[in-house]
Amino acid sequence: MSSNTKYIFVTGGVTSSLGKGIISASLAKLLQARGYTVTIQKLDPYINVDPGTLNPYEHGECYVTNDGAETDLDLGHYERFLNVPTSQSNNITTGRIYQTVINKEREGAFLGKTVQVIPHITDEIKRCIKLLGETGDFEIIITEIGGTVGDIESLPYIEAVRQMKWELGHDCMVIHLTLIPYLSAAGELKTKPTQHSVKTLLEYGIQPDVLVCRTEHQLSKDIRRKIALFCNVQVNAVIESLDASTIYDVPLMMMKEQLDRVVLQKLKLPLKQDPNMEQWKDFLGKLKNPTSEIKIGIIGKYIELKDAYKSIAEAIIHAGVTNECKVNVEWIHSEKVNEGNVNELLGNLKGVIVAPGFGDRGIEGKIAAIKFVREHKIPFLGICLGMQCAVIEFARDVLGYADAHSTEMSPKTKHPVIDFMEAQKKITAKGGTMRLGLYPCKIAKGSKAYQVYGKGNIMERHRHRYEFNNKFLAEFESKGMLATGINPDSNLVEIVELKDHPWFVGVQFHPEYRSTVESPHPLFVKFIKASMEHCK
Repeated sequence: MSSNTKYIFVTGGVTSSLGKGIISASLAKLLQARGYTVTIQKLDPYINVDPGTLNPYEHGECYVTNDGAETDLDLGHYERFLNVPTSQSNNITTGRIYQTVINKEREGAFLGKTVQVIPHITDEIKRCIKLLGETGDFEIIITEIGGTVGDIESLPYIEAVRQMKWELGHDCMVIHLTLIPYLSAAGELKTKPTQHSVKTLLEYGIQPDVLVCRTEHQLSKDIRRKIALFCNVQVNAVIESLDASTIYDVPLMMMKEQLDRVVLQKLKLPLKQDPNMEQWKDFLGKLKNPTSEIKIGIIGKYIELKDAYKSIAEAIIHAGVTNECKVNVEWIHSEKVNEGNVNELLGNLKGVIVAPGFGDRGIEGKIAAIKFVREHKIPFLGICLGMQCAVIEFARDVLGYADAHSTEMSPKTKHPVIDFMEAQKKITAKGGTMRLGLYPCKIAKGSKAYQVYGKGNIMERHRHRYEFNNKFLAEFESKGMLATGINPDSNLVEIVELKDHPWFVGVQFHPEYRSTVESPHPLFVKFIKASMEHCK
C-alpha cells in the first residue's frame, strides 16, 4: 500500500437504494476535479462469487469491465462519472472472500489454526480493499459497502472497516448515507431513523465522520444542528442530498454542500485547486436545454426493471446530449410484440434498439420488431442477442430458411445461423465462463461502422456464448447483410449491417459499457443522429 493512499468508506442506513453508488461517484468526481487520482470499489455482501449468474430482476444489469470481470452495475456509474476504467479489483463479493479463504485453508496455509470470521475473513477483506492502493497509482480510494448497516451479511465488512479506521487513523474516514423521512401528516422531517442508524454503527465500533442525508425537503439549520448533536458529527459534516431530477445533478449538489471540502479536511489533505466542473456543467446545460426531441424504442424482456438495461439508458442520455436532443425512450416488452401489433407498437418510433439478453423468452417478439424496422427503413441498433436476432430474422425472411435459429433456443435447427462458440463447447460451469471483456475488432473501410468509429481498429467489451455461424457468411453477404467488423484473431463476426438501409447495425459486443459523460459512445451518438434524420 502506498503510504499516502487515503481510504473513504461509504455505508448506508435506514433503507437500501438511497444511492450510495451515485454519492460515491459524485464525491470521486469532485476530488478528481480538484486534481486527485481517485478510484471507487464496491463490496457486495451476497454469497454469489459475482453477479454474472444473477437474474437481472434480482440485481439489475451485470456490468463487464475491460479485464472481463462480471460486476455490480454501480461500477458502470463509477466509470461514467470518472471516465476511468474499473477492473476485477473494483468489485468484491462475500462469495469471493470466502472462496479465497477456504481455498487457502485446503492448501494448508493456516497451519492447523481454526479458521474464523475474525481474523481470517476480515483480513482477506482488508487485503482486497488495500489491493487497489498497492497496484494502482491512486491517492484516494472510495469503498462503497453494499446493503444497509444492521444487515447480518455486511457485518464482516463493517468489522474490517472498524479495524482499518483504527490502524490508519487520519488516512481513513467513513461517510454514512442515511434517510430523513418526511411525515406529511405531521408536516415535518424526522431525524430518529438516522439517529438509530448511527447508533447501530456505533455499536459496531464505528463513528461516522460525515452524514449525507437523503431528503425530499431542505434541512433547516435546526435540523442539521440536531443531527450533529445526536450523531457526534460537526454541523458542516451534515450534508443535505435532495432528490434530483437526474443523477448528473448530484456532483454539483454535493459541491454546493461542500462535501469534497469537508472530506479533504478530515483526511488532512490540501484542497488543491477549485474543482474544475466546466465540462460537466456544459453537459448538464445541454441535457436540460435540448434543441430537438425524438422518441425511440428499446425492446427487451426485462423492461419492468429499468436497471436491467442501466448502461444502455445512460448511453442514450450521453448520445442525446451530444446531439442536443431530448431522447424519449419507449420501453417495449418483447413478449408483447407480434406480427399483428408491431405497426401499432413501433410505427411512431424514429429508431429502435433491440437489447441483449439470454434464453428464448420474448425472442419471436424481437424478431418481429426487427422485420418491421428492416422493411420500414427505421434506424436500428441490435446489441449482442439483438444482433443475433437480426441475423435470424434475415435468414428466415430474406434467405428463406424458415427454421433458421440460434442453437441456444433451438438446438436441432437445420440452419444454425447463430451457434455455440467453439471455445465454449467443453465448458460446463456457468459462472464467469462466457467470452468476457475487451477484444479487438477490425472494421471494413467504407462501411457504416467505419463512419461511426472513424477508424479501422477498435476494442469493445463482450459477454456472450454464441456467435454468428461463418458457414452461412457468403449467403448473407450475397443478399445484402454484410459482416463489416471481424475479430482478427478468431474470425468472429462482430458487426453486421444492411447495404440498402439508411442505418441498420447489429453488434455482438456491448458498446453501452464504454459510454461515459466525457466520452459518449460513437455508436449511440450516430444511432441517435440517424434517428433524428429519420424524423425529417
